[in-house]
Amino acid sequence: MIVMKFGGTSIEDIPSVERVVEIINSRLEQRPVVINSAMGKTTRKLLEIARLSAEGMDEKALSRLDEIRGYHFDMARGLTPDFEDSDVRTTLEGYFEELQRLMGGLSVLRELTPRSQDRILSYGELVATTIIASALQSRGINTRWLDARDFIITDERFTRARPLDEFTFPGIQEKVRPLVESGHVPVIQGFIGSARSGATTTLGFEGSDLTAALAGAALDASVIQIWKDVNGIMTADPRIFSGALTIKNISFEEASELTFFGAKVLHPGTIEPARRKNISVGIYNSRRPDAGGTTITARAKRGTELIKSIAYNMSVCIVSITPDSHVNPDGFLRSIFDILDRERITPCIVTTAGTGIAMALGASEDLERAIDELKCLGTVNITGEKATISLVGENIRTTRDFAPVLFRNLEDVNIYMIAQGASPISLTFVVDESDIPSVIARLHEAFFKDPDPDIFD
Repeated sequence: MIVMKFGGTSIEDIPSVERVVEIINSRLEQRPVVINSAMGKTTRKLLEIARLSAEGMDEKALSRLDEIRGYHFDMARGLTPDFEDSDVRTTLEGYFEELQRLMGGLSVLRELTPRSQDRILSYGELVATTIIASALQSRGINTRWLDARDFIITDERFTRARPLDEFTFPGIQEKVRPLVESGHVPVIQGFIGSARSGATTTLGFEGSDLTAALAGAALDASVIQIWKDVNGIMTADPRIFSGALTIKNISFEEASELTFFGAKVLHPGTIEPARRKNISVGIYNSRRPDAGGTTITARAKRGTELIKSIAYNMSVCIVSITPDSHVNPDGFLRSIFDILDRERITPCIVTTAGTGIAMALGASEDLERAIDELKCLGTVNITGEKATISLVGENIRTTRDFAPVLFRNLEDVNIYMIAQGASPISLTFVVDESDIPSVIARLHEAFFKDPDPDIFD
């Protein structure tokens, strides 16, 4: 049994969907479970429409909704025989009628709550999986559409919900496994679930990767395949540095560090369920299905390079806190981390001194709330327009050449914070956002002069 997840750009138009159908069809003997994101940029477009409705811009919102409806109906019409008289059309009509009613409610209330947002965004994947299931079925593949909300059970942290393993794993085993064993190909939404109350939740953007990992772990799949529009995990973001290489093989630990420090190829939560069950994760390009891609395993070849990849995070700020005299010094740090924990904020770097603490944090709405609470503890200074760069690789833990190479190539760059130690296979530092392209180019040239062909492509 395998799990196959396809992202939005892999199913953004009719030729893309036809490629995906062929990829699935070629792997039927491996008994696939299919996970789909929304098509193209639909999720972000639905979010924009929801915000327009909540601002009272009804006509503009309805016009954008009609565009989304037309896009999906054109897709379904081109992929489903006899579409006009099919159950697929009836189902899609029902979804868009529900969406229009929800938009009307937002325009009356003039408020977009996290709970309402999750409900609205869920329709992107409900519509997409309906079309994909129909496309598979029409080509003779025995398909069964499933609603992920029946078994992906989460907490009630809307827009960023966390699946509850004690309910989700048995749910997947009960709802999905029998279908696979009876010869069906289940088609499931990627980033939606439901709270125990029944309310629709979402796992956050890129949450489809996490759903695929959970399904793979619950079903003891032989491999979890993540299909995207890139060849795999790269040595750097190719949008920033065009000379980036594909990494053929990488360890769970290395991949986890990269996703934590900003690599956008995988959802940060994807690795842990796979590592727990020792299931390899493959990342492949749906536009080039014959390309090698990246395989993530418990143990990976180290090669000769000092590092495997360079990750970065933009929109970072440095938050410094100096405690007020009335604050108990013994509880100062605990109070800070209690606040961050409540808001689910994880610092990239933390440094402490006798006069206080400094942290590199990603900017977000949650951070704004946290800052208000932190001000109760002392004087808070915020320095924005910063970014983190992280160098990741198993060889960092054993080499003495790493730091000299790093600092020799960054002599004229302002480094505001630096940390190594929490993980022996990564080093992270903070620079100005404007320095990101040049720093990544310099470091890539320094660390990947003669790439090992067994590791990099």
